[in-house]
This record gives sequence, C-alpha cells and structure tokens, in this order.
Amino acid sequence: MVRPAMRIHPTALVDAAAELADDVEIGAYSIVGPHVRIDAGTSVGSHVLIEGRTSIGRRNRIAAFNAIGGAPQDKKYAGEDTRLEIGDDNVLREYGTFNLGTLQGGGMTRIGCDNWIMAYVHVAHDCRVGDHTIFANKAQIAGHAEVGDWAILGGDTGVHQFVRIGAHAFTGIGTMLRQDVPPFTMVSGDPAAPHGINVEGLKRRGFDATTIAALRSAYKSLYRSGLSLDEARAAIDAQAGAETSNAAESLRALHAFLGTATRGIVR
Repeated sequence: MVRPAMRIHPTALVDAAAELADDVEIGAYSIVGPHVRIDAGTSVGSHVLIEGRTSIGRRNRIAAFNAIGGAPQDKKYAGEDTRLEIGDDNVLREYGTFNLGTLQGGGMTRIGCDNWIMAYVHVAHDCRVGDHTIFANKAQIAGHAEVGDWAILGGDTGVHQFVRIGAHAFTGIGTMLRQDVPPFTMVSGDPAAPHGINVEGLKRRGFDATTIAALRSAYKSLYRSGLSLDEARAAIDAQAGAETSNAAESLRALHAFLGTATRGIVR
C-alpha cells in the first residue's frame, strides 16, 4: 500500500500490510504492525506501538508512548487470534496500555466512541468500555471489566476483574472496586462506599428534575431503607411502573443492572 510521505514520519515503521486511511498521521519512531487497521482522521503521536489484530476508528487522537494491541496479561493466552477494537473520536493520552482479548473472554477487547482516556490508563483483556467515558490518570481496569456510557473513573481508580460500572456512575480518586457500581451512583474509597446519585453529571447531560428525583428515591430504597438487594430491586421496579416515561426508563435501567450483578454491588 502506498503511504503519503508527508503524513508518516520517516522514522516510523509501518508494515506494508497495515490498512491506513490516506490522511492518517503517524509520528516519529512509532510502529504499526501488519494486522492493524486505522480509519480516516486519526493521528498517532511519537513512540507509539500498535500491534496485534487491532482496529482503530475515525478521528482518534493517540498521544505518545501508548502500547496498543499487546498480548493479554493472562497466562492462559497462547497466541490465539484475538482482537482489540477502538471506535471513533477517542482521545488516548500518554503511556496507556490496551490489550487484546482472550478466547476465554470472547476474543475481543472493545472501547467505544468519544472517550477521554488520560495518562497511564490500563484497559486489560476482554474489557468493554462504552461511549463518552472519562478515565482520569492511572485508572486501571482488570480483565473482563465493563464500563458503561458516560461513566467517570477518578484518578488511581482500580477495578477488579469482571466488575461492572454502570452508565453515568462516578468513582472518586483512589477508589478500589471489587463489586459492581450501579448506574447513576457515586462511589469512593477503599473499600468503595456509595455517596449518592451523580446529580451534577446527570444535570450536565440533560436529565430532567423529575428523573433525578426518581433516581434519588431509588437510591434511598437501595442504600438507606434497610432492604435486601432483592427487596430494593422489587421496590425500584414498582416505582418505575408509577413514573413518567423518562424517569421510568432510567429506573428500569437501574433495575436491570441490579438483576445481573453476579459479584454483588458496592453497598
């Protein structure tokens, strides 16, 4: 494949089999392997390694010293044909590590679109990251973890394998997560503890006052009422049936998440 010389630095090593859109920029001393695909508008800084079967979408901004598509940090991995997919409009700041999936985890690590991922972040094998998330410096998610849309991980957040973080959730700096974080919830500490609904974040994303009030009531059922998890979930389900459409939709999302919390929830 012919490379436009003005967009690929002469010190970069781009395998001839890699698939790059014509306007992709590759910085000095970066390396792009043969099974990599990078779509239009994406720029890659200096000293970046992109390897493995990695697909990167449009208009991403990848800063220096990222390691993308490396082998999983999993002793079971034996070179199988697994993948990493990164969507569109993401910002990956310096020194991030983003690993391929494993056969045991479905063979895919996936990062969605419009995510802001700061320095020294690690996204391990088989993770699922949604859209519009923020990972502050040194947030680390272990294998098979899931992060929902619009979630924000504070700096130095550590996430145990298989933990799920719900949509619009927020973790404070230095949070250690060993159980799931319900959608819309703020947590912090080690061990993590709940600290209310992410009201400010919801307001910024256009949630109306009725929906926020309904979520606050659901939070009280879950954390302040003395109910068991099953009892709280039943109360939230009943509440959803009595609410307006927007509030009911958010409550149903919370109810559904709680029903699939195999590791339990931060509580």
